[in-house]
Amino acid sequence: MRIYPLVFKHVFTKMDPEKAHYFAFDAIKLAQRVGLTKAVRKFFAPDPKLRRTVMGIDFPSPFGLAAGFDKGATGILALSDIGFGHVEIGTVTGQAQPGNELPRLFRLVEDRAVINRMGFNNEGAETVAARVATARQQLKSDYTGTRPVIGVNIGKTKVVELEDAIGDYLESTRQLANHADYLVVNVSSPNTPGLRLLQSVESLRPLLSEVGALADQVAGRHLPLLVKIAPDLSDEDVADVAKLATELNLDGIIATNTTITRDGLSSDSARVEEIGAGGLSGAPLKRRSLEVLRQLRELVPAQMTLIAVGGVENADDVKARLDAGADLVQGYTAFLYEGPFWARAINKELARTL
Repeated sequence: MRIYPLVFKHVFTKMDPEKAHYFAFDAIKLAQRVGLTKAVRKFFAPDPKLRRTVMGIDFPSPFGLAAGFDKGATGILALSDIGFGHVEIGTVTGQAQPGNELPRLFRLVEDRAVINRMGFNNEGAETVAARVATARQQLKSDYTGTRPVIGVNIGKTKVVELEDAIGDYLESTRQLANHADYLVVNVSSPNTPGLRLLQSVESLRPLLSEVGALADQVAGRHLPLLVKIAPDLSDEDVADVAKLATELNLDGIIATNTTITRDGLSSDSARVEEIGAGGLSGAPLKRRSLEVLRQLRELVPAQMTLIAVGGVENADDVKARLDAGADLVQGYTAFLYEGPFWARAINKELARTL
């Protein structure tokens, strides 16, 4: 079970990080296409005692994969097969876009962290929607009990001006809402110019209101809607978001996205400076994301869902987030370091301790 960290150390660290990501992801998807992951699905499946109902949705485990890994919804089935209770795809934008220039993904191995400035590279809402629809139907067919859940994370197309952002989010909603189990409005990536300005209450109120109304209309049901916020918000701004979410009867908040800070890193400072702009994820985010989670839990109604993400590496981290009031927990960066048995290991330990 510890073979992957050796492969990572001796093979992937010698590859460009983005190429290594696609190579590893393609391998997982190939295993699914040839039927391998389906054959070993029971080995990876979360213990039934981990099942929980959140936002009216049955989840096979509280632990899932955060947005950013599967941007184009190309590997939902494979990722579900290896133990993730939910897979949040995206971020998806209204229009297809290539993202930022290469290189745009960087490892900080000493910190078990990653800096990225991918820039929402994706094939656009219409193309991604078809894949989500197909995957959702397949999951319904493959799982007789509680199936893995699909979340869809949407963001702003780079070329769209801020004043036209709502229309852009609505286009993604129009395409994707009917196929998602829940929908996330991402206003917190640091890699789309001006995007974080949408976290202000004045901008968030009409955005969330219009997206929520259209999502329900398109889906023909109430589609749970969440907003994903940055760890770099001040405590006052976090409180304002909590107040707005309560006012709008939002289903939940995801805390948190990547950070633009570089505090407390062990990696060489000159190299970090050379990498430049981008969102930092991984272990260094652990403390602040947990602080934001605890603050939110004190401020929002008990029935409002909180999904914790940021610095989650193992079952102890997942349990700490659940104990702090999270309903669900997501990981991403540690997946790059730990490999395909990561979700299984966390679920197995959670089943033993919870």
